[in-house]
Amino acid sequence: MDRAAMADFLRRRREALRPEDVGLPAGTRRRAPGLRREEVSALAVMSTDYYTRLEQQRGPQPSEQMLGALARALRLTGEERAYLFRIAGRSAPEQVAAATRVAPQLLRVLDRLDDTPALILSGLNETLVQNAMAVALFGDRSGLTGLARSEIYRWFTDASERLRYPEGDRDRQSRAQVANLRAAYGSMGPRSRAGELVGALLKASAEFAGLWERHEVAQRYADHKTLIHPELGAIEVDCQALFTEDQSQALLVLTAPPGSEGFEKLQVLATLRPAGAGSRR
Repeated sequence: MDRAAMADFLRRRREALRPEDVGLPAGTRRRAPGLRREEVSALAVMSTDYYTRLEQQRGPQPSEQMLGALARALRLTGEERAYLFRIAGRSAPEQVAAATRVAPQLLRVLDRLDDTPALILSGLNETLVQNAMAVALFGDRSGLTGLARSEIYRWFTDASERLRYPEGDRDRQSRAQVANLRAAYGSMGPRSRAGELVGALLKASAEFAGLWERHEVAQRYADHKTLIHPELGAIEVDCQALFTEDQSQALLVLTAPPGSEGFEKLQVLATLRPAGAGSRR
């Protein structure tokens, strides 16, 4: 049980909630943001003293039932709930190992996608396979080794990685990268490759260290974003992910609405595929 991590996580999630988020009146005499401790304890059906001791790193190890009640009271997402169980020393969700083999069911889908960028990612945002359109959009990532295989690591250690996004969207992407790593860390554990990645980034990037302390947890791939291509400029795309059952790998597909400028640029992108490139690599 990591008492310090759990105390900080509970406090930050409590402070992030508004009374109206949980059906409580806002009131006019609140001196601090978020819910009060007594409000969380009432929602979780536990004593205020018990909850307070958890936030002060003094409480006993919560049972799985208690953790489930806290997760419901704090409106945690699935990834946040898994993370809470993990730092509390409980094994509610099974630990997910880092992917070492590409899921065949995702490969079968990828092989049928040759008219739009698509790639298969591990839980650490490592590109396992990409089709030719994805190579034309992102560059060939097959030669990356070590920690640099992870987009999360490159985002915080290689300034050129950020050139693919508009400057105004980079802070949001930083938060998303860290939240994704939090989800992987919560399911894989501190002695996994996720833990190795966290340790390396805490030493390498003050920005990462600051965001890591926020305890934001999310496994997010579905999104609408603008990507900057060196030849075509800004391309607006919709991103959608198809996950394996254990959530360890995701097929990410990027599309644009027919008739849009993004759609037209993706059609041009198809002509920029590397010579001799097949459907995937």
